[in-house]
Amino acid sequence: MNTQAKDRKSRAKPLRFRTLLLILLLVSVCLLLFASTLGGRFGFLHQTTLEALGPLQSVMAKGTAQVQRLYEGYVDLLHVRQENARLKNLLLSYEEELAKYREAYATYLRLQEELSFRQAADFPPLTARVIGRDPAFWFHTIIVDRGEQDGVTEGMVALTARGIVGQVIQVSRNYSKILLAIAPSSAIDVLVQKNRVRGILKGVGESGFVLHYVLKNADVARGDQVVTAGIGGLFPSGIPVGVVADVQRQKRGMFLEITVDPAVDFQRLEFVQLNLSLQQSLAQERIGPAVR
Repeated sequence: MNTQAKDRKSRAKPLRFRTLLLILLLVSVCLLLFASTLGGRFGFLHQTTLEALGPLQSVMAKGTAQVQRLYEGYVDLLHVRQENARLKNLLLSYEEELAKYREAYATYLRLQEELSFRQAADFPPLTARVIGRDPAFWFHTIIVDRGEQDGVTEGMVALTARGIVGQVIQVSRNYSKILLAIAPSSAIDVLVQKNRVRGILKGVGESGFVLHYVLKNADVARGDQVVTAGIGGLFPSGIPVGVVADVQRQKRGMFLEITVDPAVDFQRLEFVQLNLSLQQSLAQERIGPAVR
């Protein structure tokens, strides 16, 4: 036990000495700092104090400036992040507003086109909105929000400013079903506009139309406009139906093989115009067999 106590005392002596030395050093620094603040001429004591504290103050000043710069940089970085987040949110809101304005402008253009068509039409048109499509795609029909109470009857023709859409095949009180002109069951008497060559235009679904019964010696080329012939009184003459997309002259047979792209974009139909001038006697005439 005496040996351990002696060891602890021997280890405590250097520790007390270092503590005392540190206290003396701190007191000396404090005295030097105090002396540097005294007025009067700069004597030896002041010069010694200045020389001793100058490097220390320089290091402390540089360290303080560096810490200040780091702090300011951190604060600026926080402000930049906050501003970046604010600008991102603002950009998203502007993009949403821009999308709304674009959609509103596109709707305006479509409605303006339909209005111009209504004003120029030589028949009383009834505007109908497309509200659905038949889930059985092979029927190629659409549903519009006009029916018997609006004066719609079976057999009426549906058009847009771009051309023929189809024919009403089924009517309820508030809604109607329209068979599209591109349906495989449709058939329209048409003319090649530039030279009045006649043919029968049949729908082939999403591929558009095929023009039948045009003789091989007929002058038909890609880009020719195809319009209704006006035969039978169902469709007025001269309404756009499509544009010749391809002409094939096979060795066999007497007719050309002509494909026609529709004038109407059937995938983007939003509004149609129903021709209310048709008489009830035409109600049973069809583009093709009615699909029920």
